[in-house]
Amino acid sequence: MFSNIALAYIFIYVCLGMIAFGIILLFQMKIKHNAEQKQMEQYTEKHRDYFMYVQAHLHDEVTLELPPGNLKPLERRVIQDKLMEWIEQFKGEARTKLIELCSEAGFVKQEIRSLSSIRYGRRIEAAYRLGGMRAEEAVPALEALLDRTKYGPQTIIIARAISKSATRPDQIRAMLSKILSYKKPIHHMAADILLETRLDSASLIRKLLEDPNPDLVKVALVAMWGQAVPAVVPALNRLVGSEEKDVRAEAVKLYLSSNPALSDDTITQLMNDAEWEVRAAAAKALGQLHAAGSIPLLTAALQDESWHVRSNSAESLSLLGEQGFEVLCQAALTGTGVARETAIYRIERIMANESEHEAVEQMVAFNKKKLLYENYFGIQSKKRTVQVARVGGDYTA
Repeated sequence: MFSNIALAYIFIYVCLGMIAFGIILLFQMKIKHNAEQKQMEQYTEKHRDYFMYVQAHLHDEVTLELPPGNLKPLERRVIQDKLMEWIEQFKGEARTKLIELCSEAGFVKQEIRSLSSIRYGRRIEAAYRLGGMRAEEAVPALEALLDRTKYGPQTIIIARAISKSATRPDQIRAMLSKILSYKKPIHHMAADILLETRLDSASLIRKLLEDPNPDLVKVALVAMWGQAVPAVVPALNRLVGSEEKDVRAEAVKLYLSSNPALSDDTITQLMNDAEWEVRAAAAKALGQLHAAGSIPLLTAALQDESWHVRSNSAESLSLLGEQGFEVLCQAALTGTGVARETAIYRIERIMANESEHEAVEQMVAFNKKKLLYENYFGIQSKKRTVQVARVGGDYTA
């Protein structure tokens, strides 16, 4: 019994000792960090004139150099951080001169050596800094580090560094193939990484759209959002018929967003596609394209099994003038099931926005819809319709 109590006391004392040691270590780290930050602020102030010299000669035919004399490691880090900050801000010749200064100052070689550090955190930090300096000579070492790194946040840091530093399209493709090989849903992030490159992004996207790897095609499609790339329209036409449902859906969305002239056969094909994403994208686009001839297809789509398709179809009908709105009123009055629910919900939304119309054309269009609404439901029926739509009960008058 005595030995057990003594052992318990020993265990408690050891735990207390470890806790005290941990607290002391944390305080030391905090003190060291604060001292380092203070010293970095002093170095920043010390080299203020040098930073002004660099900024003043960025656009001159002058070879930039480091400050004279021996610089301490932390002093070099302050200068490196400032140069990296400017590399992110400047473009063209100014950025090129800053990149060359980082290389000539030995910053790039130092970080490449750190990629082989036994400290995991130092390797990732080096990758981040090499990307910030657009170090093209570091791409092979970064690729090797990416190959031996397990998937995680660090993978994205290394991939972004490769994208920023790469000077050849094949380097970008290899990097994207590697991070997509983990079969994670990161196509949007991969597209964001792709657009970090200093290469011609339009040319890269065009090549990736022709790639046999469907994951790379998806990345290119995502990267196209917000990018004006007219040269890829022929590729979109081909991808609209792709067997990969995700690729086909994204291609259809992009294709329709370019306001194409759609034939009746194309509209019918898209509205009857097996994937709801394609049908929903087509239904949404028909209203924006003011394709009045598609009203029968949109009316039929009010009974689609997908909520997105039904909702987009009702929205498009509301955009197709009096004829489209009258179809919604008819569906709300005489329709059944989900078609009726969808029509009632859209009509409720339209009538609730009466005060939001300021332009004369908008007010005239709304008043025409209001007259149709009153013809179908009467002036007092609006309140009952709103209540029914909210509680989801019986929709009979």
